[in-house]
Amino acid sequence: MFKNARFYRLDGPLDLNVATLEGLLAQRRFRPCGPLETATIGWWPPTGEEGAALVHGVSGCLLMGVRRQERLLPGSVVAEALDERVAEIEGAEVRSVGRAEKRRLREDILTEMMPRAFLRSRRVQAYLDTVAGWLVVDAASDKSAEEVVSLLREMLGSLPAQPPRPNRPVAQLFTLWVEGTDLPQGFELGQDCELRDPEDAQSVVRCRGQDLTGEEIQTHLRAGKQVVKLALEWDEHLSLLLQDDLSIKRLRLAEALVEDALAGDLEDPAARLEAEFALTALEMRGLLARLQEVFDLTGDTPAAPSAPVTPATAVTAADAPF
Repeated sequence: MFKNARFYRLDGPLDLNVATLEGLLAQRRFRPCGPLETATIGWWPPTGEEGAALVHGVSGCLLMGVRRQERLLPGSVVAEALDERVAEIEGAEVRSVGRAEKRRLREDILTEMMPRAFLRSRRVQAYLDTVAGWLVVDAASDKSAEEVVSLLREMLGSLPAQPPRPNRPVAQLFTLWVEGTDLPQGFELGQDCELRDPEDAQSVVRCRGQDLTGEEIQTHLRAGKQVVKLALEWDEHLSLLLQDDLSIKRLRLAEALVEDALAGDLEDPAARLEAEFALTALEMRGLLARLQEVFDLTGDTPAAPSAPVTPATAVTAADAPF
């Protein structure tokens, strides 16, 4: 369900339920770009269906979706049109076009071209775990994740969310694990990693489908390179690529788990989504708690949830128990 995960620690409790959050997000529901707008952003149903619920809740986890739409108008196209317009004026009137006039011409060209520009949409899912105290965003970049965080903060008025602040050196720990030392319980090495020389950022080695304990990788480590990205298996349930900023890519649930969770007749998109979300939230809750312990992340470890997140407890937005 989530391919990436950038997570944030909630510094304070959030007294939110599905109905309350639904009402807040509805104030900024996504709308398409107008003819002269370069981009719009707003909340979009996680199911992707127009008019569906904006929030789905499972045992204290609130799933949301954001949609951003932008008009594609390359600067090179505008520049070429401007050059042609300037050349026409200078040729017809035998004079030079000044800087201020060029700015006005460029604005006119944008106004003319913008309604005809292609539209592109990007959708991002995120969820709040109000029990364990996390905000998780399925974004491949910090910019995309921060855009979602800022929009949510705008809706809530405030959002005490901070990115992870490890008190233990992440790259050094990765390197020790690949060297065969102190791999934390619950984790197993995958077959991919990225190594970098701490004194030369251009010296990078990317390894795919290799035995990370093999001699080739160990030679790079002995030469002083550190592991900055590492493929891991968590609890035999999740595979992931963990980066040295603790962001996660290539997140994937074990196929057996997904098959079991979706074994029932889940033709309804909302029911299927909630079953997948329940499974994802359960596994991510355990993974993030373990990462907090391993890397000594800033903030107190949250108390264990009173009830686990399981597909059996998946509920609809209308009757979520909070």
